[in-house]
Amino acid sequence: MTDRIYNVLFLCTGNSARSILAESILIKDGRGRFRAFSAGSQPKGVVNPLALKVLRSFDYPADGFRSKSWEEFAKPNAPVMDFVFTVCDNAAGESCPVWPGQPMTAHWGIEDPAAVEGPDIQKEAAFVAAFRYLKNRISVFTALPIASLDRMTLGSKIVEIGQLQGATKPRPSAA
Repeated sequence: MTDRIYNVLFLCTGNSARSILAESILIKDGRGRFRAFSAGSQPKGVVNPLALKVLRSFDYPADGFRSKSWEEFAKPNAPVMDFVFTVCDNAAGESCPVWPGQPMTAHWGIEDPAAVEGPDIQKEAAFVAAFRYLKNRISVFTALPIASLDRMTLGSKIVEIGQLQGATKPRPSAA
């Protein structure tokens, strides 16, 4: 059995909601086995307050998060990622930086809770749904026997996780 700790980066366009939720969930649920990070291609610069409210309501870390560019993780001194997951369709269709270490990648897209309009209760419900979809994916991911799977099998498994309930279809990139 290995004591290796795996680095995981969750990407979204704005790095204000879904990727922050995923980072927090993995920080707590993957403690001791995974290090979680999040970033965006076009970071909003602030974390959505509803994301933090929902994290607190489920007793997940909600302090110290910041909206940041994915370029921080493509620099030579950045942590080397083992896995990179896009959680929004826009980020999945963008040209990502070249990640040091050639991490395994998959798209785990879910609807953007921050795009929901209407009463606050409806907006919060969208964040709760996003939290649950991400928690489900992360639970399946953290249960994988990563060290004992070959790269091809592991790659198939992480792609399958992205197809679980709540999955969206990524938009094709404008090449």
